[in-house]
Formats: sequence, C-alpha cells, structure tokens
Amino acid sequence: MLPGIGAAAECAQMQHETAGYVVCEVDVTRERLRLFLYDETERPYGFFGTLEAALEKDGLQLGFAMNAGMYHEDRSPVGHYIEDGEQRRGVISNAGPGNFGLLPNGVFCLREDRADVIETLRYLREKPDCRDATQSGPMLVIDGELHPKFLEDSESRYVRNGVGTSADSSRAFFVISDAPVTFHQFGSFFRDRLKLRNALYFDGNVSRLRAPDLGRNDLGFSSLGPIIGVVVPAQ
Repeated sequence: MLPGIGAAAECAQMQHETAGYVVCEVDVTRERLRLFLYDETERPYGFFGTLEAALEKDGLQLGFAMNAGMYHEDRSPVGHYIEDGEQRRGVISNAGPGNFGLLPNGVFCLREDRADVIETLRYLREKPDCRDATQSGPMLVIDGELHPKFLEDSESRYVRNGVGTSADSSRAFFVISDAPVTFHQFGSFFRDRLKLRNALYFDGNVSRLRAPDLGRNDLGFSSLGPIIGVVVPAQ
C-alpha cells in the first residue's frame, strides 16, 4: 500500500518532482469496480451525478469515479469497450491519428478479483475474458519502460488522467494531474513514483475525477463517454 492510501477505494494527494497528482487506489478483491456508458434507454450517462442518480434507484451508491477512455462526439467509445460482459466495440489495433493511435496503446481489463493494463497486441493474442474493458492510448508504461515516443522536452501539456495496475493484478491506481503535465512527466509518475510496470492513458483536457473522501466531484461543461467507478450499497 502507498503511504496515505488505504486498502479500499481511497484517494490521496501525491507529489513527484515538480508536479502534484491525485491517486485513487482500488483493491479489486474488495471493491466493486465497474464501467458505465449507457443507461437503460441507451443514452450516455455523461456526468457523475447522472450515474449516481441512476444507481440510487437500485439501492446503490457511487464512490470514486473517473472518465475512462476516449470517445466520439456521440459519446460512443473510440476503441474496444465491454460493459458487464457485453461487447459494445471491438479492438482497434492499427495506428491512427491522435493520442489513441500513438501505438502501442492498450486495454484496461477487469476480471473477477483482478485488474490489468494490457498492451493491445498482447490483448489480442491472449484473449482475456474481461467482464469490463476499455481501450485507450497511448500506453504510458509498457513492462516497466516509458512509451518510446515520449519526449522529456515536449511542450504539449494537459491535465491528464490514466490508470496503472499492480504486478499481482489486485490493485488499480487511477491518477489525475493537478495541473498540465507532459506525457513524459505523467508516465514517469506511474513508473518512478508508483513503481508500476504497466499504465494506460485515459484522456487529457477533459479529465475529471470524483473522490468523495477528498470532497471532490468534477462537473465540467460537456458530458463524458465511458466512466469507471466503485459501486457500494447505499447507506
């Protein structure tokens, strides 16, 4: 466990070099971590508050949550997406424009009592039976190495968010930067500060976080695509 972070879905402020980050650690052997996109009428939830209201009808409550992958204007996922066993979009394996197509990219896969960040071509070879999965890109850390195209002197800076997983797949670490950072800075935080061997970029500029224990619930002006969150019984 990281200093200041507990065994369940708890969030803490951390510092690395000159930048600050919020890290939310989820023990997937104890917490119910799920992906969400469409409601029962096939409309995107779009906002944490909308999702929370829908869960309350089922006697559930939303804890930690974060946007979880890139999406088109209609909020449909750019890449592979599985929710509660139902595949909504297949894997995109070819290079393309934008951050998503900056290969290698990867898939965040949730299975029973485990969470993994898996590089896309490896994912296609191994065909894991994911209950929930979201594809995004680029990979931030691949087997302990930063993405080969990250530049230390890059001038591209955004508030960024992403996820990394522990070596035993029992914990997922969701991170959002406090201020605009480069890909190199962001990936280095996962590799050097959190000591994670695999991490995946979710998005930048539209990055949002819900962290009740920090009193944080980012609203934003536009709706989101895929959302990942911890679900608990309503109190």
